[in-house]
Amino acid sequence: MTAYFDVPKTSKDYFTLDKDGKPMKDEIDAETLKAAENSGKSNSGYEDHDFITLKPPKKTFGKSRPTENWFKKLVNRMLFICHPIDSFPANAGTEKYLPEKSIITLETEQTQRKKLAKEVCTLSQKNPNLDSVIKDRTLLDHIIVDEEHRLLYCYVPKVACTNWKRLLMVLMGKANTTNPLAIVADDSHRLNVFRRLDNYTGEEIRYRLDHFMKFMFIRHPFERLVSAFRNKFGQNSSSSDYFRSRYGRQIIKQYRANASEESLLRGHDVTFREFVQYIIDPHTVARANFNEHWRPMVDLCLPCTIQYNVIGKYESLMDDAWLVLEKANLNQKVSFPRSDRPSSTNSLVEEYTKHLTREELLHLYHIYEMDFRLFDYHSPGFD
Repeated sequence: MTAYFDVPKTSKDYFTLDKDGKPMKDEIDAETLKAAENSGKSNSGYEDHDFITLKPPKKTFGKSRPTENWFKKLVNRMLFICHPIDSFPANAGTEKYLPEKSIITLETEQTQRKKLAKEVCTLSQKNPNLDSVIKDRTLLDHIIVDEEHRLLYCYVPKVACTNWKRLLMVLMGKANTTNPLAIVADDSHRLNVFRRLDNYTGEEIRYRLDHFMKFMFIRHPFERLVSAFRNKFGQNSSSSDYFRSRYGRQIIKQYRANASEESLLRGHDVTFREFVQYIIDPHTVARANFNEHWRPMVDLCLPCTIQYNVIGKYESLMDDAWLVLEKANLNQKVSFPRSDRPSSTNSLVEEYTKHLTREELLHLYHIYEMDFRLFDYHSPGFD
């Protein structure tokens, strides 16, 4: 195939003509483009790109000028042809992001967040010191280490951790792609993908905490809890199957009167109130065996023991992710995937919590009280 592109005077003048000077139909369908992006080869699925030539601009008359939609398709097509897949930046499939706020504003927000965290930690009597944390290194099992880029990332489930792990896989050369979104989500959560801080000696841990850039991301505790419930008990997936079997059956047996045999067998219809009753049960709290998806964020990342350089928020995810990469001098190499924008979970919190009694809601707040106070979240009537 030989294609012709008019050389544009401005970006609005892009359009495609065939050899007779007539607009061509776009021949790259989504399936072909996706296959090319996933292949790791330059322009696979469009192997005749070497034959693309340029013609001087032609005038268009009447209705022959392409529509805006045609222009958008054409620009996408030209970008694909002009940039081999293996020469795309590491954020192929995503766009370069420019923060909505100035870097001065972002840095000021960080100063305020860290100041508040320090004040709340100072008032708390339950902060483990670093010596005790190093002695019990399992407390550091949520901190991923990137040696090459000198990063320590404490991941919090339900706070964009999948895309952060994908991005780190790209940075660390652990994926056969430069597009984070091309990595299967389950692959980013496999135990052997990353080295965690708990795998190092005490001396090595101290060095990395002193010299590596440390960051974590947080979210409103109740939003995170609702998100975890919906994802682990309300969706049909291999993950939800596990949680229904591991936790759902137990929760129904313990907190539902006259449960059906099917519910006891499958654990498939746990209600949010039953889930909350399980979490606030003194026996559950005493066992301290919360799953990571609903374990308090302060217990996962120890912000009263570890001084993080960036405390990002899910509500300002893209700006804060940009700041992390900017501080690490990585913004020219990768961008945080835009697909993980803040969801509508916040609008669902009231819908889910309205079925709880005031006493249940108060108990739930107390479980996550340090998350609320340290990260400046509010639960009306309880703080």
